[in-house]
Amino acid sequence: MMYPSTLRKSTEGNTIAVVGDVYRFLATGEDTNGKYATWEAIIPPGGGPPPHVHSREEEGFYILEGEITFQIGEERIVATAGMFANMPVGTPHSFRNESDKPAKMLISVAPAGLELMFFEVGVPLAQGASTALPPTKEEIEKLLLIAPRYGIEIRIPGH
Repeated sequence: MMYPSTLRKSTEGNTIAVVGDVYRFLATGEDTNGKYATWEAIIPPGGGPPPHVHSREEEGFYILEGEITFQIGEERIVATAGMFANMPVGTPHSFRNESDKPAKMLISVAPAGLELMFFEVGVPLAQGASTALPPTKEEIEKLLLIAPRYGIEIRIPGH
């Protein structure tokens, strides 16, 4: 099946806030016949998701700017610009910006589908936005409620 080519300029793409991080979608399953999705993520200081496990998709991260601390199982790795990490299906992981400057990375999932969860829980932002408000308690609770429907197990300590 053929589908049209996709070209996004540097400020184009559906842009949303996901619990305080800014995601700008470069390719979704709709663009790739479900094969993969890719987005630019701007993670503010202190930003990033809690530990979680994907049951459906591989997830790859390429650091463009700043630094991101990955927790992969028991291992902690500080990734800087130019570094890449891939999380196979079933790998417990999280990432956090522990620095005092925003970090930017590309995130890809294969197959596509996880982006639909972000569209469901995210807060729409203007194209070109690079910052988001901190997450509200309601946003976090909505993510915790919806994530299992997308095969994501969120592992919050004490829950």
